[in-house]
Amino acid sequence: MTDPSERVHQLISALRQQGWRIAVGESCTGGELGACITDLPGVSDVFLGGIIAYHNSAKTQLLGVSATTIARHGAVSAETAREMACESRRRFGADLGVAITGIAGPGGGTPEKPVGVVFIAVSTPSGTTARAFRFKGDRTAVRRQAVEAALEMALCATEEGPSLRAARPA
Repeated sequence: MTDPSERVHQLISALRQQGWRIAVGESCTGGELGACITDLPGVSDVFLGGIIAYHNSAKTQLLGVSATTIARHGAVSAETAREMACESRRRFGADLGVAITGIAGPGGGTPEKPVGVVFIAVSTPSGTTARAFRFKGDRTAVRRQAVEAALEMALCATEEGPSLRAARPA
């Protein structure tokens, strides 16, 4: 496992350059993404906060994920991750929303969605994208890799340039 602190430094710098603020919605990582970002002192100018929505009811009630989306696609899906990222961004009034949902293990996997399947989404004023990952290792390793991938996706979203700047969501 690598130390994500360098990626956090890069992300915070990019957010400041863009004049952006970030919010997160997490499930399987249980707040590790937010913790990783706030391990860097002085980030309150760009980090607005996060919601840990582990149970499906928390995803619907706290993050506004549609119960229909969860019923049709599952809590661990690109569709759910997209809604989590969009709603994190909207609810906090951020420019960048990042969401993680997956199966960290050791149980909970199925043949269709085995342990290690994680969906990460980023939402910016210009759109929302989600990616599927299949991480290997134990619960700790899966969660750590998910945080690292989310940081990378967030950084890539900020590098799309100032053309993405728009009014913060209502």
